Amino acid sequence: MFTWLADNLVYGALDLTEGDRFADALHFFVMDTTKIFFLLVVVIYAMGLLRALMSPERVRAYVRGKPPWLARTLAITLGAVTPFCSCSSVPLFIGFVEAGIPLGVTFSFLIASPMINEIAVVLLIGILGWELAFLYVAAGVVVAWVGGMAMEWFRAERWVEDYVWKIQMGEAQPPPVDKSWKGRHRFAIAEVKEIVRRIWKWVVIGIAVGAAFHGFVPGDWVTTYLGAQGNWLAVPGAVLLGIPLYANATGIIPVAEAMLGKGAAVGTTLAFMMSVAALSLPEILILRKVIRWPALALFAAVLAVAFILVGWTFNLVT
Repeated sequence: MFTWLADNLVYGALDLTEGDRFADALHFFVMDTTKIFFLLVVVIYAMGLLRALMSPERVRAYVRGKPPWLARTLAITLGAVTPFCSCSSVPLFIGFVEAGIPLGVTFSFLIASPMINEIAVVLLIGILGWELAFLYVAAGVVVAWVGGMAMEWFRAERWVEDYVWKIQMGEAQPPPVDKSWKGRHRFAIAEVKEIVRRIWKWVVIGIAVGAAFHGFVPGDWVTTYLGAQGNWLAVPGAVLLGIPLYANATGIIPVAEAMLGKGAAVGTTLAFMMSVAALSLPEILILRKVIRWPALALFAAVLAVAFILVGWTFNLVT
């Protein structure tokens, strides 16, 4: 129905010619804008009904005191189902450290939270298919698991700022939650308003970039420089390109759609998505407030290497 709407608006009401670069870019923008925002509202509301009892305090409580393997599994799982972007995950980082949760487990959460979430997964399935959604989630889980273990192996806790260890947030109980359906409905509506308000501009920017890529970047150029055939530098280049950008996993999906549509390799596209979602420059700058430069350099290097390996692997097998 979104394609039908875009067809009637762009090629019907505006009487633009199909195949014209501007017309095709505008068609992509209209179709993806309506599709993504429709899915956003529906999915955020549905998950809000289920997540009415989830809070940062409860996230910490679920992970605290568990065996390392279980704590890491819970941290990655909770990171995947909580609506935190890379920057809003940082306050939880402090809470995890204060609660005595191992730093490697904390970093696993910090990696998984912005990179994997149910909204992005549903959008990926709806726009790019369940196969790519599965590949993205599987790769994200592996990167979060291995990345957290690597930070733990290098004993990154020695680079946490001293004031973080001194924070005492106490054991204050979270405010009581209205568990009725009416209360959960109000919470879900509030979630829709808050999350859409927080990410709408990044989604629109992502769609606009994807539309421009779809309409104006020649397919031959994409196949030559971003295709899988012997171009080993494409994946590191995609990772480096993603670092200065800032968007969540939802906002980068339209760009990935346009890249794949033009012939970009799957691994290169996945590496770019992960770099934008989990290794953005704003996150690095905010993390600097709680960990020192050696830990930041290690964190960035571990993720960059992991994303490159993921990209190369998928380019080889797909």
